[in-house]
Formats: sequence, structure tokens, C-alpha cells
Amino acid sequence: MTGFVAVHTGAGNFLDETLYQNVCREACNQSVNVLYAGGSALDACERAIVILENSAATNAGIGSNLNWDRQVECDACIMDGASLQFGACSNVTDVKNPISLARQLCERQSKLLSFGRIPPMVLVGQGASSYAREIGLQLVPAEHMISANAAKKYDHYRSLIMRYEEVNRAKLSPLDTVGAVCVDAEGSIVAGCSSGGLMLKLSGRVGQAATYGAGCWAFMDESTSMSAASCTTGNGEYLMKTLFAKELVDDLIGCNCPITSQHLTYKKKLLESPFLSKQKVIHAGSLSIIYNTASGDGDLLWAHTTNSMCIGFMSTKQKKPKFVLSKLPQNLTCGTKPVINGHHFKLI
Repeated sequence: MTGFVAVHTGAGNFLDETLYQNVCREACNQSVNVLYAGGSALDACERAIVILENSAATNAGIGSNLNWDRQVECDACIMDGASLQFGACSNVTDVKNPISLARQLCERQSKLLSFGRIPPMVLVGQGASSYAREIGLQLVPAEHMISANAAKKYDHYRSLIMRYEEVNRAKLSPLDTVGAVCVDAEGSIVAGCSSGGLMLKLSGRVGQAATYGAGCWAFMDESTSMSAASCTTGNGEYLMKTLFAKELVDDLIGCNCPITSQHLTYKKKLLESPFLSKQKVIHAGSLSIIYNTASGDGDLLWAHTTNSMCIGFMSTKQKKPKFVLSKLPQNLTCGTKPVINGHHFKLI
């Protein structure tokens, strides 16, 4: 199967470029291998995010940020642009790869349960864990989800909060929701994301990585031969209020210039959104694809209002993946304007 995949490790401040470069490249290589073997865009997207979740360097899966009660609670979602089905899980404490649970929920949307019951689109907490066990996904003891680094950061910042009334949350951790977008030559397109959420978040908090329209969105428009997908990272509550992933895709479909479209979406739908009128600083990032099935032309777009964002991408026509550490220009103020770049690719 011919296709293209892109991944990101979040938007924030990334000091160890080599660490994130390695994990992005591994995710791209593994995902493209799935396509080489005849796998679908859904298979490839899931595989890319599994690799990101398995890395202790990312805030997803094992090694995720700890909540206020010193627990890992993971969110994940995935959407198939061909079927328009979506699946998500939240507050997952013992599923090794939350994205795989989200994928199963997504795929099982089309088949009714016994007695005509509608299958769940989103599962949370213990119910999500029980369902994962029932369908044969790998579960691990909750304490095994906690990495030494996450525990060290938790102890440090929890002690600060106990001593001081306010802590600059921007210093707690990068906004490193991980994500991937994938498209094949036929236009089947998928987006997904996974996150451990903010460090010291309240127990039970649901983030954008488990929210319909906010964490990821994918759409295949057969009438125009256009497919688009996007996954987001950043201040989760702001992305949820604006349904930002959906807005990015809706604006890309039928646009004349993808870069201009992204600029306008960030400006009008996020930074100047009436739902966020009291917010002066909004940290966000996104990874998007727009693809024309008739011509085989596609564009990958990455954007962020944070200081930096790590991206990796690869097509089945490339011998090795490309890595980009995108940085906010010095003339832009973090959280107020986006930097947007892209890469053109061709699959046919």
C-alpha cells in the first residue's frame, strides 16, 4: 500500500532534540512498514502512536505525567475519515497502549451489540480497562505505568505547590500530547492522538485527546476527491471549547491555499475565538494533511504557538523519515501567534 505518515511529540520546550528525533523516526519507520505489508491507514496510524506511547520520553502511555493523586490517567482517540467513525478512551490507568483501545472502539462502531444496543464510542476509567481486558488488549499493573522521571517531576512540583500558592504551570511540563496522521493513495485518511494530560491535573479530568472534534478529526470527501485530517496538542480545555481539530479539517477541505487556511483557522477559530475571549495566551499545536485522490498530491502542515514542536514524516517512496524541530521565530510572542510550515508530497 502506498501512503504517507506524519507524527509529532507535542508542542512546548524540547531540550533534547536527539531523543525526540529518534522516537519520531522509529514511529515513522514502523508505520510505513505497516503500509508496505498491505496494512490500512488506520493500522499505520495506530502503529505510529503505539511507538510514541511506548517511549518514556513522551507524555503518553507508560511514562505519562502523574495527576494530583500520583496516578497515570491516559486519554487517546482516533478517527477514520473514510467511515467517519471515532473512538476514544479516558482516565485509563492500566492499558499499556490506550490508542489501541480507542482504535477498537472506533472500528466496532458499525456493528450493534446484542439486543440492538449501540456500541460505545468513548469509555472511561474502570469500564475502559474492563473492556480492554475483555477484547484481549495488554493490561499492566497501574504502578508499571509510572516512570522514574515522571515520579521525580511529580515529587518536585507537588512539593512546590504545597509551599507556594501559585506555580507557573508552563514550567511543569511541555504540552506533549502525541499524535499522528496517515493517508494512503486511495485517500483513506486517519488521525489520532494520545496523552497523559497536564502534570498534577485533577483526578478524573478528561482532556482534548479523548474529546470528539478536539483531539483529532479526519474526513474523506468523495464528491471533491479531497481528504483531510488533523491532530492537536496544547491547552486541552481551549482546544475542546473550540473543537479545534474539526475546525482545521473543515477549513482545509476546499481551500485554495493550505498555509493560508491554517493561518485563518488559528486566528479566527482559536486565538480570536469568542469562547476564549478572556485568554491572552493560548498554547496550541497541530499536525494536518490535505490530500487530493485524483492527482495524488498532498500537503503536510504543522503549526504551533509554542516555542517549539517536534515532527517526523515519511512516505512509502522515501528510504528514511525526515525530522523537523520547528521553532517559533524570535519576533513572535509565545502563545499569541502561530508559526506554520509544510511539506508537499505525491503518492501517485
